[in-house]
Amino acid sequence: MDNKDTDFKSILRVDSELNQIQDLDLLLERILQEARQVVHADAGSIYVRETEEVDGERVEKLVIKYAQNDTQQNLLPPGQKLIYSVFSLPINKLTISGYCASTKKLINVPDVYNLPSDAPYSFSTTYDKISNYKTTSTLAIPLVTAEGRLMGVIQIINSKDKDGKTVPFSKDDEFLITHFAANVTVALQRAYVTRAMILRMIRMSELRDPKETGTHVNRVAGYAVEIYDGYAKRHNVPNEEREKYRDTLKIAAMLHDVGKVAISDMILKKPGRFTPEEYLVMQHHTVYGAGLFDDLQSEMDTIARDIALTHHENWDGTGYPGWIDPVTQKPIKADDQGKPLGRREEEIPLPGRIVALADVYDALCSRRVYKDPWTEDQVLSEIRNVRGVKFDPELTDVFFEVLPNIKQIQNLYPEQA
Repeated sequence: MDNKDTDFKSILRVDSELNQIQDLDLLLERILQEARQVVHADAGSIYVRETEEVDGERVEKLVIKYAQNDTQQNLLPPGQKLIYSVFSLPINKLTISGYCASTKKLINVPDVYNLPSDAPYSFSTTYDKISNYKTTSTLAIPLVTAEGRLMGVIQIINSKDKDGKTVPFSKDDEFLITHFAANVTVALQRAYVTRAMILRMIRMSELRDPKETGTHVNRVAGYAVEIYDGYAKRHNVPNEEREKYRDTLKIAAMLHDVGKVAISDMILKKPGRFTPEEYLVMQHHTVYGAGLFDDLQSEMDTIARDIALTHHENWDGTGYPGWIDPVTQKPIKADDQGKPLGRREEEIPLPGRIVALADVYDALCSRRVYKDPWTEDQVLSEIRNVRGVKFDPELTDVFFEVLPNIKQIQNLYPEQA
């Protein structure tokens, strides 16, 4: 069996796996990884099409979501991810990826430093100079739906032969990657629908609570996945199990505060700190949120319920709402006054402990009507101080290990003005 047949069978296998991924961000990252493997590329980036309003007009642009580079990754310590610049570029014919997006056609460039004289696009050497990396061959593939709608562009770099030498991308590569791109757009469309449905639920919460924004939940969910990844590697969780869990965790974490829809506007929209009585009412959003997942149909429902209920529990047992049944809203374990006992340490489910840390980190870094954002030093100092009190000590250590990745997610989902 030749390499082309092997690669084509690999595409069929990957198609099935990609269609099982629910979260959009994780799917985009995996698509880029698999696209590079299909054509044996050393590096690459994946862009999505977005629109923004500029001077009253809607402008289309490509926004980088993930970048990968095996050569540079191999220079990093084990477990550390490659950090890349987050940027956008207009959809026009001046760059290779922009030209690919504009024309919705595959672009195969054997050597970006020797472009044809009649090429309408150019190549910026800035990144190569900054990173000390030499880009040579480039293949840009549009991600286009069956209806002809552009979803994004995959740009892969430096095809490697069996000896590790950089070579141009071949016609066989074009055939394989074109088939791959056509198939992954189906998975992308489904993931976009899933993300849209979740963000609609978040916008329902945002109508009630101005702090509950799409960027906030995307950041918290992204942090949660990075913390879980670090934890899973420490505990030697098999890759297949880890990939499946992080996909479920990402979506469930986005719904951590969905119970706020049941809290009064007078409390949610109060332009200041809560009174003790208001704070007690506010605490009940955890129970309301968990109650939305009382009819468990999947692992996602279970994890979403656990996160909604326990993401304000503290490692030392002083958090809320404690041991309470979200369906009956009655204590499961109570003190002599009938109040729910607090959950402590590993009585708190792992996803709840993870999101507790992710949520507080994002809240401290963000502006609120009653406070300015804390400085990075203040935030990190506070998290260190409450290690083993508010937060799981092991997860806190993991948080600091993956902090560069968490900062990257902040760049991907900046606070909206």
